[in-house]
Amino acid sequence: MGYLGNHLATIVTGVFAAVLTGLWPYFVDFAPILNFVFIMAVPITWFLVFTCWISQKSADYMHSHAPAHTHSEKKSLSSADVVQTTTAGSQVGLTDIRHIQNELAAELNDLKESVKIKDSEIERLNQEISNLQTLVQIESLKTELANLKMLASARKTKGR
Repeated sequence: MGYLGNHLATIVTGVFAAVLTGLWPYFVDFAPILNFVFIMAVPITWFLVFTCWISQKSADYMHSHAPAHTHSEKKSLSSADVVQTTTAGSQVGLTDIRHIQNELAAELNDLKESVKIKDSEIERLNQEISNLQTLVQIESLKTELANLKMLASARKTKGR
């Protein structure tokens, strides 16, 4: 906490409002415009005091109910061979960590093999697609050739 429990702005504004309030009766008789200035300034400064006080209370409330950030101390693995996690508060041995690491490495290798198999299957399917496209083009050319032959024979029969 800072000076005066973080209420320094509230106290400074409150002192200013109190001084204005205290001086107001002494300056009422000087000029009507000065009376108007005090009529406007005193309520505004007391409103500012209230606003500063409420905002500081809100900030204090939010900081007191915010989740605390815990900082764990770093421990040497060679001396304790145990790592303590801060979130769950459980202890995990170094051998457990290595065992889990080996399991994850094995799963990663299996996934890599699976990806290689899928890649080879995709390549085979792409090759089949290109072969089928070639066959479709050949069949299309055969059909076109047959149509041209029919047209040529139709012209010959007409021309006779």
